[in-house]
Amino acid sequence: MRVQLAQGIALLSTGALAGAFGYGAANLVPTFNAVPLEMRLSFHAQLMQMNGITMQGAMGISALSALTLAVVTHGTARRLAGGAGILVVASFLITRLGNVPINGRIKQWAATSAPADHADILARWEAFNYARTGTAFAAFALLILLSLRRSHSVDDARQDTGFEPAKPNEAV
Repeated sequence: MRVQLAQGIALLSTGALAGAFGYGAANLVPTFNAVPLEMRLSFHAQLMQMNGITMQGAMGISALSALTLAVVTHGTARRLAGGAGILVVASFLITRLGNVPINGRIKQWAATSAPADHADILARWEAFNYARTGTAFAAFALLILLSLRRSHSVDDARQDTGFEPAKPNEAV
């Protein structure tokens, strides 16, 4: 039961994280690049203020649930869940060390003006954004693979024997 709970929370939170980052990469970044710089800076600064709590919360829940799943499983399942947890931690580190410092600069620019090298700095923010999106999607993919492997092994046990497999805490 606790494995299923950890797996469900890990899938839900990591899927939401990958979806949020994916939406940003596919829709927000191109929109940022299509509007005048002043509008981008103002919107970007406000968006990052709103995202601060929700995205860090999603990353925290995703990492914690994936790493918990790694602790309560064994073998390949442990490696897949652990890999997913490490990838989510990588998303967090990319965000905190890459995107967040640039967000602070963008907030200042929105109140004043952008420096001459702003295009290079914004391109670097986008590169960090694509990197964290990739690690979040890879984490989600590992958890999907884990889920498919687990359901496939249960289906095989049912088909081969005609019986339901014993639950981990039940005597056989």
